[in-house]
Amino acid sequence: MTRKDPSIPPTPDQDDYVSRDKALPPLDTDEPLALFADWFAEAKRTEPNDPNAMCLATVDEGGLPDARMVLLKDYDADGFVFYTNLDSAKGQQLAANAQAALVFHWKSLRKQVRMRGSVQPVTKQEADAYFSTRARDSQIGAWASTQSRPLDGRFALEKRIAEYGLKHAVGTVPRPPHWSGFRLQPVQIEFWRDRAFRLHDRLQFTRPSPDQPWEKRKLFP
Repeated sequence: MTRKDPSIPPTPDQDDYVSRDKALPPLDTDEPLALFADWFAEAKRTEPNDPNAMCLATVDEGGLPDARMVLLKDYDADGFVFYTNLDSAKGQQLAANAQAALVFHWKSLRKQVRMRGSVQPVTKQEADAYFSTRARDSQIGAWASTQSRPLDGRFALEKRIAEYGLKHAVGTVPRPPHWSGFRLQPVQIEFWRDRAFRLHDRLQFTRPSPDQPWEKRKLFP
């Protein structure tokens, strides 16, 4: 017998759902990047924490999926940018298979955006420019952390932080050679909006390659 977890929130009041639905404008546009910009701007006004958080999905050498939350740091018509330690699990997986998927979920807006496509390294100039904007302690942390490797204990990390802090005590902290960014160039983007009775809105854009025009279609919920 299946027992409902008492911590799971109850289904929202259907009357509230229906009245909310009536106020929603149609989900329809020919410009996916413009729609993303509108939703992202709204998320930055309403989400209490990290509106730029996104789930990054990759696969390992055996084809086993892997996923984690990262932060979007830039986006434009060329793609969506995030940064990481290149020796981390995601860095190694992307080096072996330069394809990935991203999911943005904005709970307060009842919206999500899914995208997938090829991944390319950012330029050294882009990585240097972004690294220079990070807090100094975060810059030191990028040197100190051998991301995704086994850690004997917190003290081992703090010791490395202290060592690199002394090494770069004066002057500008340079970007580590093992730290850079990636740009996902989507060939598919889907916009999802919550609707009453699980009859959600889904608007999908696809294209054969990043240099081709988008094709639009609506999907059943």
